[in-house]
Amino acid sequence: MRFMILVMSTLCITLSVSPVLAKDKKSEKPMDPQAMMELWKQAATPGEPHKLFATLAGSWTTTTKEWMEPGKPPTESTGTAEMKMLLDGRFLYQEYNSHMMGQPFLGVGIDGYDNLTKKYVTAWIDTMGTGIFFMEGTASADGKTIALKGSHPEPGGGKMSHRAVWKIIDQNNQTFDMYGTHHGQKEMKVLEITYTRKE
Repeated sequence: MRFMILVMSTLCITLSVSPVLAKDKKSEKPMDPQAMMELWKQAATPGEPHKLFATLAGSWTTTTKEWMEPGKPPTESTGTAEMKMLLDGRFLYQEYNSHMMGQPFLGVGIDGYDNLTKKYVTAWIDTMGTGIFFMEGTASADGKTIALKGSHPEPGGGKMSHRAVWKIIDQNNQTFDMYGTHHGQKEMKVLEITYTRKE
């Protein structure tokens, strides 16, 4: 219902603005309302990327490696992840439970594929901060290797840039590797998570 209200509101705004735009760009005709509705419907329909995400729903065990300094060995921990699809197959939701820096660590992620921008998008929140971390990117032709980029503020100023590679090996195995760059320094691997579906 909310989606239809949004669509109708957008349609009304588009129709009311179209005559003004037409004066500036006489060569462009306002879009037919039925055609606009059809485009919205297509944009809201889950496709192949969403179907692939759906194969990941279920319970997982995790093995995590974290690199805090270049040249130093990583710290390792084990954990669990629960994944399920939200909103009729449009988004993959993850609850991640592990340890980080010797402390209990809980995280929540939402992954999706935006049909309008043709980009993979992810939002992440966890117990190590109060912000929301966003990344976006593209995938390989088969959709199973997703490359993401994002950044977040650092304590003391500046930003840390991130690059992540998410590999969906099959419906029982996946990996997530993250690389970071502090203050323009050389990129280093900071995180590696291996997911294995529970028996």
